[in-house]
Amino acid sequence: RRCATLVRMARAPVLLAGVSVRALAESAARAGAQVTALDAYGDLDLRRIARVVAIPRNASGTFDQMAVARASRDIDATAVSYVSSFENAPEAVELLARGRTLVGNTAAVLRRVRDPLALARALPKLGLYGPLVRASAPLITSARRWLLKPRRSGGGHGIVRWTIGMAVPRTSVVQERIPGPAGSIIFVADGESISPLAITRQLSGDPAFGAGGYAYCGSILEPHRPALFANALELAARVAREFELRGLCGIDFIARGDVPYVIEVNPRPTASMELAERATGVSIWLAHVSGCSGALPPSTLAATGASMLAHGKAVLYARRDVVLGDTTHWLAGDDVRDIPAPGERIARGTPICTIFASGRTSALCYAALVRRARLRFAEVEGRMRRRSA
Repeated sequence: RRCATLVRMARAPVLLAGVSVRALAESAARAGAQVTALDAYGDLDLRRIARVVAIPRNASGTFDQMAVARASRDIDATAVSYVSSFENAPEAVELLARGRTLVGNTAAVLRRVRDPLALARALPKLGLYGPLVRASAPLITSARRWLLKPRRSGGGHGIVRWTIGMAVPRTSVVQERIPGPAGSIIFVADGESISPLAITRQLSGDPAFGAGGYAYCGSILEPHRPALFANALELAARVAREFELRGLCGIDFIARGDVPYVIEVNPRPTASMELAERATGVSIWLAHVSGCSGALPPSTLAATGASMLAHGKAVLYARRDVVLGDTTHWLAGDDVRDIPAPGERIARGTPICTIFASGRTSALCYAALVRRARLRFAEVEGRMRRRSA
């Protein structure tokens, strides 16, 4: 009976809201859901699988969660789920969920787990590691290196190195800079326990993909290191239990050897999760619904072991202002997603599309992503050179 209820819920009319909902929308549509998308881009591939509603913008043209939530009140949907950046706007989540079944973490959970100072205080009590976090400038005598980071952070945007003399606005914190490779553990939670999906290597600020600074530009899902996985699994379990997380969640960390240092908790579906679905065929949408309903799905880690190919994705950022040509042929393959419309203007530093690749190892997968990025940039930028010639 419970299984039948979950199936009905998974296939009900659902509203998905966020900066980019395409990945979750694809999974939901494959599971039989009727999807309406409130999305900042409304790309061609999203329009093939969902009803797309244009979102309102604020005066600066940026994504305004509360304005989107208000616009959602005119949309008929039984359930609602959100992706980035609604985790930073609990009041907007409350409005989104009014009169609907919320598939995701509640506003009360978001207020706790997305407070960087509260998270930093909780980690030592849980026997876990993380960087020091301050609301004010560090002491000049400190030998540590620091980052200035928005309290409502997302995707690595707005993060800069803190230097002596820099002010710390009320909207920011100073976070200790931990050296080491960046990763994440992605999992499903039911409020008490977790079912792990995978560990991923995070790509950020990589010029091969047109990214700069600390901007997120992709992930590689790869065979895990046993010791790091065991520590990351315990980390996820303790954080999920402490903050009563539900559904799909991710925790970003820096690995110092086999010890993960928690950088940020993302209490919603993350950008890397579609790689788990590509690698295993397990529906991330059904996993999300199950976790939010209190029924954990089986772990997919058995299917992402040592014999697995490394699967990767990269977000391509425009290296200059461009006007796209015909992009409809991009729809024919499985190696590109988030496809903008023909003739769309893409400003320098904003996403063009997302590309995918796989390889026997993480290094080979990364190399394949770089090759595909070069081809895509050549196509997009070559057209601009021809127009200006």
